[in-house]
Amino acid sequence: MRGEADININRVDWPTVLIYFALVILGWINIYAAVYDSQNAKSIFDVSINSGIQLVWIGTAIAIIIVIMAADHRLFENLAIPIYLIFLVLLLLTPFIGKEVNGQILSIGFGSFRIQPGEFAKFATGLALAKVMERPTFDLSKGTYQLRAFAVLLIPVALIILQPDTGTAMVYFALLLMFYREGLPQYYFILGFGMVALTLLALGISNNIYLAIGIAVIIAILIMMGRKTPQRIIAFSLIGIGLIAYTYSLDFVLEKLPEHQQNRIMVLFDPDIDPLGVGWNVTQSKIAIGSGGLLGKGYLQGTQTKFDFVPEQHTDFIFCTLGEEFGWLGSLVVISLFVGLLYRLVIMAERQKNRFSRIYGYSVVSILLFHFMINIAMTIGLFPVVGIPLPFFSYGGSSLWSFTILLFVFIKMDSSRALQLGRLN
Repeated sequence: MRGEADININRVDWPTVLIYFALVILGWINIYAAVYDSQNAKSIFDVSINSGIQLVWIGTAIAIIIVIMAADHRLFENLAIPIYLIFLVLLLLTPFIGKEVNGQILSIGFGSFRIQPGEFAKFATGLALAKVMERPTFDLSKGTYQLRAFAVLLIPVALIILQPDTGTAMVYFALLLMFYREGLPQYYFILGFGMVALTLLALGISNNIYLAIGIAVIIAILIMMGRKTPQRIIAFSLIGIGLIAYTYSLDFVLEKLPEHQQNRIMVLFDPDIDPLGVGWNVTQSKIAIGSGGLLGKGYLQGTQTKFDFVPEQHTDFIFCTLGEEFGWLGSLVVISLFVGLLYRLVIMAERQKNRFSRIYGYSVVSILLFHFMINIAMTIGLFPVVGIPLPFFSYGGSSLWSFTILLFVFIKMDSSRALQLGRLN
């Protein structure tokens, strides 16, 4: 039952589509720069190198876009839960039938064709949350509904941690931004940001005794500023004890993490702790970006890139290639494209006529925003290296396909909004 109005190209948000293709093409030419060898130069189209393989994936991504845009606008809503369950099964099977790389089992498939279920499960989780939360009676200010939403969110997170893939698991918590838009109480975010701040302080201050004394002083000041009732004093005292216990428990948690993850966290606070070892990636990445200056060294002229100083430069550290060869101005252009994309997506989400599409739209915004911010923060030493690709830019079939599906399913929903049932509250 797909009518002509359902596939009317005049309703497609073309600015968003154009930004997508601009990012994909810029990513492709930077992938070529990251693997370019002046002594043995090959064509950017050569499928024996990463840029040629990425071009094949771009072609298949375009085929995926055509299929999505030709589909019935109700398909994704009707199949939201089955799609979610399929990827839960794939995540469950990955540790048993997947291929191990660097101590992680992330991909499954046959022969050279492999996919990472954790990447595609982001899209599936966004659909499932939209389906579970679409009714006007679903109220995130109430505990029962909060449990339902958090259950849908945390099940894939738990399965991904088993692989283990901490970086991908972190992405799912970005969906809390969508929860906030849909009515999750503010105190969850105050508590969350407070715990993050406390964690950073606990990790950055080597002596927990000093941190514990600082917490105790802050609690004492809060008590003195408020009413000195027994209940308030008891409440603040319990909070203080809890916070101090938390800071000491971090040491125990850190000891249980794999050594390379411990090192990545410590490098965040002291990049010079091991500049030739665990701090090498971040140090070289910052050198590459900084050496680009205002206008960059020129395309295919990056010395840090050419001599492979930065490992994984075509994937997680693709932004340093951009910074070195196109400079501050080129970096600004790409950052502006991402900001423009996110801005368009927020506008699109707010103009939806039902909750399902709006919730899914904000899920897309949350996931892309997290990837964009964390990837760039990683490359400039503001966040630990956790293996987060830059959307549409980094090398990889699973990454490109999953982000393409994530985005264009929403573009399809938006183009069909005239046919949506009005179920907004």
